[in-house]
Amino acid sequence: MVNPEILKREVKFLLFDLYGTVVDMQKGLTEFVTPFLQRAQWSGSPHRFVTWWRRTHFENSMINALCEQGHTSYRMIGERAVAHVMDRAGIAYTAEQVSWLVRCIEKLKPFDEVVESLEALKAAGYGLAVLSNGDCDMLDRAKGYIAFSFDNTISVQKAGYFKPHWKTYAKAKELLGVDYQSILFVANHSFDCVGAKSSGMRSCYVNRRRQPFGHWAEKPDLTVKDFKELAQKMVY
Repeated sequence: MVNPEILKREVKFLLFDLYGTVVDMQKGLTEFVTPFLQRAQWSGSPHRFVTWWRRTHFENSMINALCEQGHTSYRMIGERAVAHVMDRAGIAYTAEQVSWLVRCIEKLKPFDEVVESLEALKAAGYGLAVLSNGDCDMLDRAKGYIAFSFDNTISVQKAGYFKPHWKTYAKAKELLGVDYQSILFVANHSFDCVGAKSSGMRSCYVNRRRQPFGHWAEKPDLTVKDFKELAQKMVY
């Protein structure tokens, strides 16, 4: 852990993961899928369905990055993941229904304390940006639901790999125009913090779920329970 006073002095940009860090992916998608699953007469847990969906999507995106055969869009990875989970659950579906479910990601709302905390960080003079695995068009559509204007919203499409490939963080650093140590990468996922830290950035682990970070050498420079605590550490 790094003294927050050092971070406040040296960090110029806070770079945020979007899905699960800024926006509440688990809660939001569960709310979207619940009526759909009810209409499909599936008796399982909507929460578990979303967990399967997210886990499958993550696994497939990692496979895509590791195979290095060209970047597949987040949307396509998502549609494959949803279809796989439908197959697993024994739910009949159409291609349009799968597409609709993935489009719901664009409508996710921030966690309750996020916008107010981002406004405090912005007022303190930090640059604020997003680095997301989402496609450029999906991130553009999401802006209206987030209700906060970031200085930059960067899709990994510009790097050609999904996070945590090092090229994604390198591309973000290039586009932000600052050195690695001037960036504090903020994520709710340990894999993303490890990727950012490995690239040379500072990292902050938002531990909303009260989960251990893991036995990685690339420990976060800062760990907070939510964005309110992040603002308290970096501003006050």
